[in-house]
Amino acid sequence: MQAVKKAGLTRRERMNIVKGLLFISPWAIGFIAFVLFPLVYSLVISLFRYSGMQAPVWLGLQNYQRMFTDPLVGTSTFNTFFYTILAVPIGLVVALLLAIAMNRPVREAPLYRTLLYLPSLVPAFTIAFIFIVLVNPQFGIVSQFLGLFGVPATNYLGDPTSAKWVIIMLAQLGAGNAALIFLAGMNGIPTTLYDAARIDGASKLQCFFRITLPLLSPTILFNLITAISGGLQVFTPAYIMTNGGPNNGTLFYMFYLYRNAFSYAQLGYASALAVALFLVGMVLSVVLYTVAQRFVNYEVGA
Repeated sequence: MQAVKKAGLTRRERMNIVKGLLFISPWAIGFIAFVLFPLVYSLVISLFRYSGMQAPVWLGLQNYQRMFTDPLVGTSTFNTFFYTILAVPIGLVVALLLAIAMNRPVREAPLYRTLLYLPSLVPAFTIAFIFIVLVNPQFGIVSQFLGLFGVPATNYLGDPTSAKWVIIMLAQLGAGNAALIFLAGMNGIPTTLYDAARIDGASKLQCFFRITLPLLSPTILFNLITAISGGLQVFTPAYIMTNGGPNNGTLFYMFYLYRNAFSYAQLGYASALAVALFLVGMVLSVVLYTVAQRFVNYEVGA
């Protein structure tokens, strides 16, 4: 039997491939220039002693070995995980509650959703300055309000523990972004499932835990991974509000990395810190995604 010769690509198919490559070229160029190249460059620089002003000196893995003996690496790592472990679940719960409150067929819903998202559009340094005024022990609104109940004025940014909590509370102003993603996920759940559940006598609470929450699990996973990634990179509030103090109480990992790079001119060591953070974030994301697949439910069928 004569073999059938496989036909090559037609002119139209080749043109479609070229068009597709042209459409993705802006993203590809941006990814290579602003993500891939800096990552590879940081990996290379992490093997040198480099200040940016003098010729690099080969160190091998000494920068990575230094991380295990640097006490501020341990302090900044603890502060970062403390922030992430508390800020992320609080933020997800707040965002989910906001989404539930907004998931109502009212005429003003578009306005409410816009107002909900507005804080996410405000620059982080602006919000940080506002919080500095709010928690000021002399004329801040928080101190004046608590003073009505006999609570003495407290310098919340002057204590390592309370300063962390102020930054955690500040992070909740960005919950609107995750809330809108939750809301979009809720709107994608077929209403027929709720109708069938109500016919069977299910309450609103049962509908939430048996229908909404399981089918919202992919969205929860997305918001969780995004929030953890953001938590590991927290920087601006500590830089603006406390400068890493008091007593390194808000010295987060990214802030310590920034200090080594731009205050101490230790670009090689800062690059090693950046590579370590990238690896930790990648491992956490992969582990979390793999484990969460057991609990994530996807709608099957229509």
